[in-house]
Amino acid sequence: MVIGILDIKLALREARSLKDKRRIVRSLKDRVRASFNVSIAEVDGLDMIQSAGLAVVQVSGDARYVRGSLEKVVQVVRGLRDAQLTDYSIEIIHQ
Repeated sequence: MVIGILDIKLALREARSLKDKRRIVRSLKDRVRASFNVSIAEVDGLDMIQSAGLAVVQVSGDARYVRGSLEKVVQVVRGLRDAQLTDYSIEIIHQ
């Protein structure tokens, strides 16, 4: 079993309220869930208006597939207009 964890840090400079932020984050989460076989959740900066930390997790038997899939999620995040990717890391765990 291979577990891939993608940690994403976002800057949400256009968000003026927590409502704005939640709209942007919810839209991203819905898009990623619909496009990839992953779980995604906001895990950091929950009360900060202009930043967010997301975790994306995928489980598979193939490490290359997991890494490739998570890299594609990063590309989607890079293409966002409402959020800027400030940092990310990918960790692959072999069980």
